[in-house]
Amino acid sequence: MILEKILSPGKKERKVTDNMRRHIQLLCAACDLFRTAMEKDDRNLMRDVIDLEREGDSIRREIISLIYEGAFLPYLRPDLCRYVEIVDNVFDVLGDTAPYYLDGKIPEQIKSECIRIAYFNSKICEMLLITFEAMLKGDDLREKTLAIRIYEKKIDDIKFSLIRDIHKIPISNFWDGKILSEFISGLSAISDIIEEASDHLQIINLSMK
Repeated sequence: MILEKILSPGKKERKVTDNMRRHIQLLCAACDLFRTAMEKDDRNLMRDVIDLEREGDSIRREIISLIYEGAFLPYLRPDLCRYVEIVDNVFDVLGDTAPYYLDGKIPEQIKSECIRIAYFNSKICEMLLITFEAMLKGDDLREKTLAIRIYEKKIDDIKFSLIRDIHKIPISNFWDGKILSEFISGLSAISDIIEEASDHLQIINLSMK
């Protein structure tokens, strides 16, 4: 069964999938804005990321509400709700990581690598949107989920390199070190959660076969 077969304009199901698409699109915008803010060292743009996190939470509540009102068959609802919550977790991590950027300063020695992670976060999020659209059509998701895993592996490799580099950077005090550590941890965690979201799309896709 293809998800689109049980949709029609005006149905709760259509509203849910439209909002799920909007949720991911907003996440893509947030990831891209995060990257741009780092590249331009623009603190105002980084604050805008926090605003997008709040908007994403509003969309999440709307989706969950529609599902609880009876959208989709009961056996699909828990997986759909779980998927939406996972995507919203990415917003949470972005919203939690942005203040660390605002409160601290990224050492020049590692700034370019942090921007590379932010760039790959944007690309992996775009691939999640492509995977979601493919799921709606009932397409095979294996190549797309593989692409997401490849991006995630690239980010992991950069993270491990960053950890080695940080050990060589003099830190003036404990709090500066903690802020930097939390920033890198949050930045690199985004891809892990997006990979989890793509895996859950695969579960939803298989459950409709």
